[in-house]
Order: sequence, then structure tokens, then C-alpha cells
Amino acid sequence: MTSIQPARTPAAGSRNGAIGIVLGHGFTGSPHSIQGWADYLTEQGFTVAVPLLPGHGTRWQDLVRTPWQQWYDAYERAWDELARERSAVFAAGLSMGGTLALRLAARRPVAGVAVVNPALSIADPAARYAGLLKYAVRSVKAIGNDIKRPGMDEQAYPRTPVAAVHQLRRLIADTAAALPAVTAPTLVFRSAVDHVVPASSVELIRRRIGGQLEVVPLPDSYHVATLDNDAETIFARTAGFLAAGRPADDRA
Repeated sequence: MTSIQPARTPAAGSRNGAIGIVLGHGFTGSPHSIQGWADYLTEQGFTVAVPLLPGHGTRWQDLVRTPWQQWYDAYERAWDELARERSAVFAAGLSMGGTLALRLAARRPVAGVAVVNPALSIADPAARYAGLLKYAVRSVKAIGNDIKRPGMDEQAYPRTPVAAVHQLRRLIADTAAALPAVTAPTLVFRSAVDHVVPASSVELIRRRIGGQLEVVPLPDSYHVATLDNDAETIFARTAGFLAAGRPADDRA
């Protein structure tokens, strides 16, 4: 995979220009998986930041040496930058990007949270032993491209580093514990079939989140729903969610 640089798409002048949003991509994935989401929101006049998370977009071996705190720090920096320029900034993401968004929302005054199949649990039961397995097994088969729509490619790594799975589990545990501190309105998109993140992830959010929650079903998509058959639903509902959070002075 060629190196993918962080992307920032500034909004055109419009009544939505006061609103920013940070979109996070998934574990072993890249900004390509959420580029359509970013493009749609930009066309609606929002300012969109799409950070490339450390260890991603190069070689899977680079992810082996990347602690989860670096993923979060990159995401948080992108949000902080927008918050200096915009009056309302949302946190959003796909899969692990959704995990990062929820963790950020527990620590920053986000205007709202929009996440697609957020990872608060992992479908593969072997993942719980990753902290031990990493010493014997360097990588396992790829988890990318869980997409129902034919011909789509999220450009994820061809292998999944076991050490990185251990880091992901640590991020998940930290974020799950912080969910009661998430008080901003939260929009969760959940696919009917997801071979990567089980339904227990959303159930955990339902039980623990501290604020208003809406779950939107995606009946015709798998895990990478931003590239799947329900992508337009995600895009349009997110735009409406952001517009509802527009500062009152800008709604006239």
C-alpha cells in the first residue's frame, strides 16, 4: 500500500461553516474507508478533518510498534485544531475510529458523536489472548473488507498484527470505562450483519453511555458500512445531525 497522508477538507462558505467534524478510520484501515463520508459532509459546507492514525497507511509491520495512545493523540489533536477555529465540533468515526470518538467525547466538550459500528468489543474470541499470543504469533489474517456491496475495497492491511490487537483491546477497555462521562448527543449506526464487531458493542454503549443515544439500523451493510449499501443513509443522517447542532446564532 502506498503511503496515505492525513487529509483536511475545509468547508466552503455556508451557514454550516461554523461546524467542524473529525472522522476517524478503522483498525488496520485507512482514510479511504471514510473518504466518501468526508466528501459528502464537505459538500454540505461542514469543515471535515480526516487524520491518518499512526501505524496505518504504510505497512502492517509499522502497526506492531504503535501503542494505542498514539492513535488517540492523533485523533484528539485533529479535534483540538478544529475547536480553535469552529464554534461547534463533532467527533465521529468508523469502527475503531468510533471508539476514539467516544473516548474523546468523555474528555472534550464535543457538540455530538456520530459513529458507525463502533468497536467496544471484538468478534474473534482469540483476541482476548492477544497479549500472550503476540510473543508467538506476529500476525493473523486480515480483518478488512467486511463489505456486502461487490467491488468495494477499504484498502486495509493484508495482515493483522497481534500486538496491535492487544493495543486495541486496551483502548476498548479504557473507552468502555469512560462511557458514563459521554453526555453529548450520540448517533450510532449499526449494521444488521457485522463479522468484525459483535452486537455486544452497541449493547454496552446502551447500558453505560451518559447522554442521549439514537441507534440507526443499517439493514443492507456489513462492518465497513461507509463503503456499503447503506452509505447514503449514514451520510445524510450525519449531515442532519450536525446541522441540528449548529449554534443558534447561525440557524437563521
